[in-house]
Formats: sequence, structure tokens, C-alpha cells
Amino acid sequence: MHRWARSAPYDLALIAGPPALAALAVWGLPALRAPDVPAWGWLVLVVGVDVAHVWSTLWRTYLVPEELARRPGLYAVVPFTCWAAGALLYRAGGPGLFWRVLAYLAVFHFVRQQWGFLRLYQSYEGRASRLDDALDRAALYGGMLYPLVYWHASLPRPFEWFVPGDFAALPAALSAPAASLYAVVLAVWVLRQAVRARRESLHPGRLLVVVGTAAAWWTGIVAFESDVAFTLTNVLAHGVPYFALLWLTAPRPRRAAALPAAAWAAVFLLVPLAFAYGEEGLWDWAVWREHAGLFFGWTGRAEPDLGPAALALLVPLLALPQSTHYVLDAYIWRLDGSDPALARALRGTSVP
Repeated sequence: MHRWARSAPYDLALIAGPPALAALAVWGLPALRAPDVPAWGWLVLVVGVDVAHVWSTLWRTYLVPEELARRPGLYAVVPFTCWAAGALLYRAGGPGLFWRVLAYLAVFHFVRQQWGFLRLYQSYEGRASRLDDALDRAALYGGMLYPLVYWHASLPRPFEWFVPGDFAALPAALSAPAASLYAVVLAVWVLRQAVRARRESLHPGRLLVVVGTAAAWWTGIVAFESDVAFTLTNVLAHGVPYFALLWLTAPRPRRAAALPAAAWAAVFLLVPLAFAYGEEGLWDWAVWREHAGLFFGWTGRAEPDLGPAALALLVPLLALPQSTHYVLDAYIWRLDGSDPALARALRGTSVP
């Protein structure tokens, strides 16, 4: 019997499974291959999942007094450093350099999250040989790096990570060799799983992380020229598992200790949603001015007259939740013994 973070249904539906489910949805529903994301889709996917999952980090950091007391320097220095570095980048290289650096930081964060999930299910499966660990690593990273190479080698695409031009172009000739290399890696990995399955029980979570990640990234980036498909596979594959893992590991605040489970779940979701909505409203008012109708019209009033110097300070400040989230995630999810509570929460259960 396999161990799971919570249970087989929970893990397969909400942690390991969302990338594969998002890819299947795109293939099964033609509407999800539309060229442009409608306003309501942007509100649900970008604000409701992507930006909200960034703010949900509060439940393991700034809203946990014990955590703040354990690492006060980290939580004070990281936001200031991220803002200062962003302001310097924006001032030195303009918005192009700022968004490019932030985009690659985000890509690294997305890639490493999937690696973290793979490591989690490897630990539940049992100690792997060096060969199997290397093959898992190669298959997982290949499933993300090949679509990224394809993207960089076929610019412009009908979608972008943050803003047009945030990725640097690569020679188009790199796409075919990257595809061939990944095909070889994937074939070797599949054959190895078939060999292992004849003599041992493979963990479905580990397999689904590798296969689902590849399916989501290939579907959203390579298979279709669709901003909807890219946004859906990108956001759901990343944000939903993050929320699901956070639900298992975030300590319930003392003030919420007496709340019924349903009420606490509502608070758990609504707090980051409220922050996300407020943040995007500020972005729309100060910078983008694209979705005034979703913010009751207030973001379309009295356009602020902001010069380059003001934007160099304001844009990194508005992006601070994201940049801080990317950096803090490298610390708050470490299973290296530095956080016994996290280790206990993720030690796994044999509940089917």
C-alpha cells in the first residue's frame, strides 16, 4: 500500500493530477483552445488561481507568528531586497529588463515546484536507485524544458508569460534537436518504468507528476496556438496543487481554531482571493488599464500621470507579492529537518 500526502483521491485530484486534468480538458473541449482569454476567464484563472496562490503563501509565513519569530530576518530582508533589486533593474534597463528577469524567475519557480512534487512522491515510494532518480529527473525536466525551448525558438507566440517580449529568442533550428533529445529521454524513462513495474509497485503519484507535467506543458505551449490553452494548463497545473499542499501544511491560526472545517476552508481561500483581487485592481489602475469593468469601473477613472522614475518604484512594489513568493518558496518547503512541523505534515499516510 502506497503512502500519500493525505489520501489517494486527494493527492491524485489536487496535487499530482491537475496538470494532466488541465491537458485533458483542453483536448476534450474546443472552447478551451480559443485564441484569447475572455475577461471572466482572466478573473477566474489569473486572479482567482494564479495571483491568489501567490498570496496564499501568507498562511505559512506572515500570518504565522511562530514562523515569523523563527526566521525574522528572512521575512524582513527578502521583501525589501526583492523590491530594491526590481527598482534597480527597472531603472537600469527599463520595463523590458524588469519583466524579462521576473519571467525567468517565475519559470524557474514553476519548474522547481514540479521537481518538489516528484521528490515528495519518490519519498513515498521508497528509496530509488541512482539510475531511477536520474531518469525521473531527466524525464520531468525534459517535459518542461523542451516546450520552453520550442517557445523560445518560435517567437512570437500568441501568448506570453507576463508581457510581450519577456522571453529572449533562440534560433529556430534548436527546436527539432530538443524534441529529438526529449523523445529519447521519455522513451528510456517509459521502458524503465515497464521493467520496474514487473517486479515492484510503482507509485501512481510519481508517475502522474512526470506524465502530467509533460502533458500540460506540451499541450499549453506546443500543441495549440491558444492563450486560453496556455493559461489553463499553466495556472491550474501550478496553482491548484500549491493550494492543496498548503491546506495540508499551513497551521490553523489560533483565532480560527474554533471554526468548523468548512468555515476555515472558506477563510483559507477567501483571504488570498481578496488580496489578489485588490492587487490586480491596483495593477489595472496604475499600469495596465485593461479590465476596468471587472473592478466596478474605479480603475478606469483618473489615469495616474506616472513618469519613468515613479514607475521604476511602483511596478516592482506591485510585483512584490510575486517576487517575494518566488524567493520564500525556496525556504519554506525545505524538508531538510529545519522545519519539523512541515516534515510531520508531509510524512505521508497509508490511507487509500
